[in-house]
Amino acid sequence: MLFLIEIWESVRDFIATGGDVLYIVAAVLLIMWVMMIEKYWFITGVFPGIKKDIIAKWDAREDTTSWYAHKIREFWISEASEKINERMLSIKTLVAICPLVGLLGTVTGMIQVFEIMANQGTGNPRLMAEGISMATIPTMAGMVAALSGVFFSTRLEAKAKLAKEHLVDSLPHH
Repeated sequence: MLFLIEIWESVRDFIATGGDVLYIVAAVLLIMWVMMIEKYWFITGVFPGIKKDIIAKWDAREDTTSWYAHKIREFWISEASEKINERMLSIKTLVAICPLVGLLGTVTGMIQVFEIMANQGTGNPRLMAEGISMATIPTMAGMVAALSGVFFSTRLEAKAKLAKEHLVDSLPHH
Protein backbone atom coordinates (compact mmCIF):
# COMPACT_ATOMS: atom_id res chain seq x y z
CA MET A 1 0.00 0.00 0.00
CA LEU A 2 2.87 2.34 0.79
CA PHE A 3 4.21 1.68 -2.70
CA LEU A 4 0.93 2.85 -4.27
CA ILE A 5 0.90 5.99 -2.13
CA GLU A 6 4.43 6.80 -3.27
CA ILE A 7 3.42 6.32 -6.91
CA TRP A 8 0.37 8.53 -6.43
CA GLU A 9 2.52 11.24 -4.83
CA SER A 10 4.97 11.05 -7.74
CA VAL A 11 2.13 11.42 -10.24
CA ARG A 12 0.66 14.29 -8.25
CA ASP A 13 4.05 16.06 -8.14
CA PHE A 14 4.50 15.49 -11.86
CA ILE A 15 1.08 17.01 -12.60
CA ALA A 16 1.76 19.92 -10.24
CA THR A 17 5.04 20.59 -12.06
CA GLY A 18 3.53 20.23 -15.53
CA GLY A 19 0.26 22.03 -14.96
CA ASP A 20 -3.39 21.25 -15.53
CA VAL A 21 -2.87 20.48 -19.22
CA LEU A 22 -1.50 17.11 -18.12
CA TYR A 23 -5.04 16.16 -17.07
CA ILE A 24 -6.15 16.70 -20.66
CA VAL A 25 -3.20 14.67 -21.99
CA ALA A 26 -4.08 11.89 -19.52
CA ALA A 27 -7.74 11.95 -20.58
CA VAL A 28 -6.85 11.76 -24.29
CA LEU A 29 -4.36 8.97 -23.55
CA LEU A 30 -6.96 7.03 -21.56
CA ILE A 31 -9.60 7.32 -24.28
CA MET A 32 -7.06 6.35 -26.95
CA TRP A 33 -5.93 3.24 -25.06
CA VAL A 34 -9.47 2.15 -24.23
CA MET A 35 -10.35 2.38 -27.93
CA MET A 36 -7.20 0.51 -28.97
CA ILE A 37 -7.79 -2.28 -26.43
CA GLU A 38 -11.42 -2.56 -27.55
CA LYS A 39 -10.34 -2.76 -31.20
CA TYR A 40 -7.69 -5.38 -30.40
CA TRP A 41 -10.31 -7.40 -28.49
CA PHE A 42 -12.71 -7.12 -31.44
CA ILE A 43 -10.14 -8.23 -34.03
CA THR A 44 -8.78 -11.13 -31.98
CA GLY A 45 -11.89 -12.20 -30.07
CA VAL A 46 -15.08 -11.21 -31.88
CA PHE A 47 -14.12 -11.06 -35.53
CA PRO A 48 -13.12 -14.74 -35.86
CA GLY A 49 -16.73 -15.62 -34.98
CA ILE A 50 -18.08 -13.18 -37.57
CA LYS A 51 -15.61 -14.57 -40.14
CA LYS A 52 -16.68 -18.12 -39.33
CA ASP A 53 -20.36 -17.21 -39.85
CA ILE A 54 -19.64 -15.54 -43.20
CA ILE A 55 -17.60 -18.53 -44.38
CA ALA A 56 -20.38 -20.91 -43.30
CA LYS A 57 -22.98 -18.84 -45.19
CA TRP A 58 -20.72 -18.74 -48.27
CA ASP A 59 -20.07 -22.48 -48.18
CA ALA A 60 -23.79 -23.17 -47.74
CA ARG A 61 -24.59 -21.34 -50.98
CA GLU A 62 -25.08 -23.50 -54.02
CA ASP A 63 -24.45 -20.64 -56.39
CA THR A 64 -21.03 -19.02 -55.89
CA THR A 65 -20.14 -18.20 -59.48
CA SER A 66 -22.92 -15.97 -60.72
CA TRP A 67 -22.83 -12.19 -60.79
CA TYR A 68 -25.39 -12.13 -57.98
CA ALA A 69 -23.23 -14.44 -55.81
CA HIS A 70 -20.18 -12.24 -56.38
CA LYS A 71 -22.11 -9.16 -55.30
CA ILE A 72 -23.25 -10.94 -52.12
CA ARG A 73 -19.64 -11.94 -51.44
CA GLU A 74 -18.47 -8.36 -51.96
CA PHE A 75 -21.23 -7.10 -49.67
CA TRP A 76 -20.25 -9.49 -46.87
CA ILE A 77 -16.57 -8.57 -47.24
CA SER A 78 -17.41 -4.89 -47.28
CA GLU A 79 -19.61 -5.21 -44.22
CA ALA A 80 -16.92 -7.15 -42.32
CA SER A 81 -14.27 -4.67 -43.42
CA GLU A 82 -16.39 -1.82 -42.13
CA LYS A 83 -16.67 -3.51 -38.74
CA ILE A 84 -12.93 -4.13 -38.62
CA ASN A 85 -12.03 -0.55 -39.50
CA GLU A 86 -14.63 1.01 -37.22
CA ARG A 87 -13.03 3.60 -34.92
CA MET A 88 -9.58 3.24 -36.50
CA LEU A 89 -9.80 6.83 -37.74
CA SER A 90 -10.75 7.99 -34.24
CA ILE A 91 -7.73 6.19 -32.81
CA LYS A 92 -5.43 7.83 -35.37
CA THR A 93 -6.98 11.20 -34.61
CA LEU A 94 -6.38 10.77 -30.88
CA VAL A 95 -2.77 9.80 -31.59
CA ALA A 96 -2.37 12.99 -33.60
CA ILE A 97 -4.07 15.10 -30.92
CA CYS A 98 -1.71 14.06 -28.10
CA PRO A 99 1.26 16.23 -29.19
CA LEU A 100 -1.08 19.12 -29.93
CA VAL A 101 -2.49 18.99 -26.41
CA GLY A 102 1.10 18.93 -25.17
CA LEU A 103 1.81 22.05 -27.21
CA LEU A 104 -1.18 23.67 -25.54
CA GLY A 105 0.68 23.13 -22.28
CA THR A 106 3.73 24.80 -23.81
CA VAL A 107 1.71 27.85 -24.73
CA THR A 108 0.05 28.13 -21.32
CA GLY A 109 3.41 27.62 -19.57
CA MET A 110 5.07 30.31 -21.66
CA ILE A 111 2.19 32.68 -20.94
CA GLN A 112 2.83 32.05 -17.25
CA VAL A 113 6.54 32.82 -17.73
CA PHE A 114 5.71 36.07 -19.51
CA GLU A 115 3.27 37.04 -16.76
CA ILE A 116 5.97 36.44 -14.15
CA MET A 117 8.44 38.49 -16.16
CA ALA A 118 5.90 41.30 -16.54
CA ASN A 119 4.95 41.36 -12.86
CA GLN A 120 8.25 40.62 -11.12
CA GLY A 121 10.88 41.21 -13.77
CA THR A 122 13.62 38.74 -14.60
CA GLY A 123 15.11 38.79 -11.09
CA ASN A 124 13.40 35.63 -9.81
CA PRO A 125 14.74 32.63 -11.74
CA ARG A 126 12.87 30.13 -9.55
CA LEU A 127 9.45 31.43 -10.63
CA MET A 128 10.56 31.52 -14.25
CA ALA A 129 11.82 27.92 -13.96
CA GLU A 130 8.39 26.80 -12.72
CA GLY A 131 6.77 28.37 -15.76
CA ILE A 132 9.30 26.79 -18.08
CA SER A 133 8.60 23.41 -16.46
CA MET A 134 4.92 23.94 -17.12
CA ALA A 135 5.85 24.70 -20.71
CA THR A 136 8.04 21.70 -21.39
CA ILE A 137 6.60 18.81 -19.35
CA PRO A 138 3.19 18.75 -21.12
CA THR A 139 4.95 18.73 -24.49
CA MET A 140 7.05 15.78 -23.41
CA ALA A 141 3.98 13.98 -22.01
CA GLY A 142 2.06 14.58 -25.24
CA MET A 143 4.94 13.28 -27.34
CA VAL A 144 5.34 10.15 -25.21
CA ALA A 145 1.60 9.51 -25.39
CA ALA A 146 1.65 9.93 -29.16
CA LEU A 147 4.64 7.61 -29.56
CA SER A 148 2.91 4.83 -27.65
CA GLY A 149 -0.21 5.36 -29.72
CA VAL A 150 1.63 5.42 -33.06
CA PHE A 151 3.25 2.06 -32.44
CA PHE A 152 0.12 0.23 -31.32
CA SER A 153 -2.25 1.89 -33.79
CA THR A 154 0.07 0.87 -36.63
CA ARG A 155 0.08 -2.71 -35.33
CA LEU A 156 -3.72 -2.62 -35.03
CA GLU A 157 -4.08 -1.32 -38.56
CA ALA A 158 -1.85 -4.12 -39.89
CA LYS A 159 -3.82 -6.68 -37.88
CA ALA A 160 -7.11 -5.34 -39.27
CA LYS A 161 -5.79 -5.45 -42.83
CA LEU A 162 -4.56 -9.02 -42.33
CA ALA A 163 -7.92 -10.10 -40.88
CA LYS A 164 -9.73 -8.69 -43.91
CA GLU A 165 -7.32 -10.40 -46.33
CA HIS A 166 -7.83 -13.73 -44.56
CA LEU A 167 -11.58 -13.31 -44.90
CA VAL A 168 -11.26 -12.57 -48.62
CA ASP A 169 -9.03 -15.61 -49.07
CA SER A 170 -11.51 -17.76 -47.15
CA LEU A 171 -14.31 -17.00 -49.61
CA PRO A 172 -13.03 -18.54 -52.83
CA HIS A 173 -14.84 -18.31 -56.11
CA HIS A 174 -16.09 -21.76 -57.04
